[in-house]
Amino acid sequence: MGAPIGNKYAVGNNGGRPAHFSTPEDLILKIDEYFNELDENEPVTVTGLCLHLGFSSRSSMVDYEKRGDEFSHAIKRARLRVEHEYEKGLHGERPTGAIFGLKNMGWADRSEVDHTSKGQKIGEPDLTKYTDDELRLIADLQRKGGTSEA
Repeated sequence: MGAPIGNKYAVGNNGGRPAHFSTPEDLILKIDEYFNELDENEPVTVTGLCLHLGFSSRSSMVDYEKRGDEFSHAIKRARLRVEHEYEKGLHGERPTGAIFGLKNMGWADRSEVDHTSKGQKIGEPDLTKYTDDELRLIADLQRKGGTSEA
């Protein structure tokens, strides 16, 4: 029991549930429906989108992202639309919920600087590139108060 021949987006049903959307266009129409039919006071959410699409979990949306470029584009764009709504919420009087939502979407409110270079701290020489004689010379210089710059 496979998918109809001639539909390049169809996925065979190998005993699992049939696909909710057989084409990216069907998916896009349903996504647009979600955003267009929301009450103006109703928040846009990823789970609200998933429920509207008929999914039983957020991972079902991820599964559609893996069905090919056109499905992936539709899902990524839908997530971006949700993210846009959260971002607009940053300008309100109480942005806490928007901040939480955006952090869960990969945003950060601080920058992290990695002060290492290939696993070595900056300013710390890579001693593995030196011979035993060179390492002894470096150790002697350190003991005498000289430099050990590599």
